[in-house]
Amino acid sequence: MKSVLVGFMGAGKSTAARTLGEGAADVDAVIEARVGRSVQEIFEQDGEAAFRELEEQATLELLADHAIHTVALGGGALGSSRVREALKEVRVIWLDVEVDLAWERIGAGKDSARPLARDPQAFERLHSERRPDYEALADVIVPASRVENFSEVIASLEGLGAKEAQVLWATTASGDYPVYIGRGLVSERGFWPANIPGRRVVISDYNAGRHYGEAFEPTFAGIRVMPGEQSKTLAHAEIVWTEMVRHGVTRTDVVAAIGGGVVGDLAGFCAATYQRGMRYVQVPTTLVAQVDSAYGGKTGVDLSEAKNYVGAFHQPVAVIADTATLETLPAEELAAGYAEVVKTGLLAGGALWDLISGGAAPNDPRVIAGCALTKLRVVAEDEQDLGLRQTLNLGHTVGHAIETATGYARYRHGEAVGLGLLAALRLSGADSLRDEVAGLMGEAGLPLTLDPSLDVDQVIFATARDKKRVGEGPVPFVLCPAPGRAQFGQYVPPAELRAAVKELFG
Repeated sequence: MKSVLVGFMGAGKSTAARTLGEGAADVDAVIEARVGRSVQEIFEQDGEAAFRELEEQATLELLADHAIHTVALGGGALGSSRVREALKEVRVIWLDVEVDLAWERIGAGKDSARPLARDPQAFERLHSERRPDYEALADVIVPASRVENFSEVIASLEGLGAKEAQVLWATTASGDYPVYIGRGLVSERGFWPANIPGRRVVISDYNAGRHYGEAFEPTFAGIRVMPGEQSKTLAHAEIVWTEMVRHGVTRTDVVAAIGGGVVGDLAGFCAATYQRGMRYVQVPTTLVAQVDSAYGGKTGVDLSEAKNYVGAFHQPVAVIADTATLETLPAEELAAGYAEVVKTGLLAGGALWDLISGGAAPNDPRVIAGCALTKLRVVAEDEQDLGLRQTLNLGHTVGHAIETATGYARYRHGEAVGLGLLAALRLSGADSLRDEVAGLMGEAGLPLTLDPSLDVDQVIFATARDKKRVGEGPVPFVLCPAPGRAQFGQYVPPAELRAAVKELFG
C-alpha cells in the first residue's frame, strides 16, 4: 500500500521518508536532481508558478511508480487538483506541525533559504490556510514530533486498507500508540494490529462480551464483569486479578478491554497493576468511550466516597474504535455519550464546535475523530494532569459530585456530566452559551434538571472531594466563557456554586 506524506514546511516529511529507506522518495529532492538547481533557486529564477508545474509533474509520476512505496510531498502540493484526485487511491499521512515549531525547524526569517518562510505573519497565514486541506485528506494524522523511527508508524498500518479507517497517532512522554477509528473494524473483521504480539486476555462486560467477545479469537482468557459503574471498584478489580492468575496470565500477555468507560478504566487499572504492569488495548464500544475515556491512559476505580480516587496513568498500546458498535447502543446510552461530545466541542472551539453545534449526529465519524484528536493533543502536552489536561474535566466537578451523591446508580456518567456542564457554563458567566448547550442536550434526550429527591448540600459536599483538589485549598473548577477558551484552576465563590447547583433542580 503506497503512502504519501503531507504537511507544512518543517513537518519533517523528508526526515520521515529517509527513515524508511529504499522505496521512499522526496518530491523536492527529485525536482532538484532533475533540474540541477535548488528549490530556492527555481522559485527565485523562474517564479512559484513554474515550480508548481514541476512539482505537480514529479508528484504524479512518483505516485504512479509501483517501485515507490512512500512519497513525501512538498508543503504546497495539495494546491493541485490533479494531485488531490490522485491521493484518493493512496494512504495519506499528515505530519501535523504547530506553526512555532515549523518556524524554528526550518530556520525561518528574512534570510531563510525558503522563499515562503521569510515573513512571520505571511508564514502563519499560510500555515492556517493549508491546515484544513491536510486534515480533510488525511487517513493518518501523526504529530511532527514523531518523525524519527517513522517505520513504527508504518508498521502499525500493516493489514489495514488505505481508506478502511482513520488512524491518529497518540504521543505521550511515557509511550506512543495508534488509534484506529473506522466502521466494522471489530464487528466485521476483528482487526488487531499486526505489531502487537502476545496472548490476548479479553476483559469485557456481559453486554459488550455478548456482541464482540469472540472478535479477537484465538483468545487466551476471557473475563466478564457486570455492566455499570457499580463494577468499577477495588472488589471487582480483585475479581479480575484473581481470574487472571487462575488462567495463568503473565505480564507478556496483552489485555483487550472491550466495552465502555467502566470496562476501559477497570481493565486498564488491572493491566497497570497486575505483575506490576502489562500491555492493554482499548476497544471502546460506547460513544463516551470512543470520544473520551479510551484515550490518555487514565485508569482506575471508584470509592464509595468519591469517583476515580484509586488509579494509575497507564497508556494503552492501541485503541480500536469501531463506529458500528454504536449502532447496538440503547438511545439513552448514546445520549449519555453526547454530553462528552459537547464538552469536547466546547474545549476545541473552531471547526469541531461548529460541526457539533450545527447538529452533526453524535456518532458521525468526523465528530468521533475530532473529539479523539482534541483529547490526544491535550494529553500530549500534559500527560500527568498537572495543568492543561485539567480542562478535560469541564463539567466533571459537579458531574462527579452528582454521581457520588447518588451512589453511582441514578445517573449515567454522561448524564451527570451534562448537568455539570450546565452548572459550569453558568459559573463561567456564559449564559447564552448555556442556553445553546441546554438546547443541544435536550434534543439528544439528556436530562436538564436533577431529581428533586436529591439534596443540594449532598452535591456541594461531594464537590469538595474532587480529585483535582490539592492541599487545603478550594476545589479548582474548569470554566469556559466561550468555545475554545476553557480555563482551569478557577476559584468559584461558594454562594455562586450553590446557586448554579440549585438551578439544576429546576
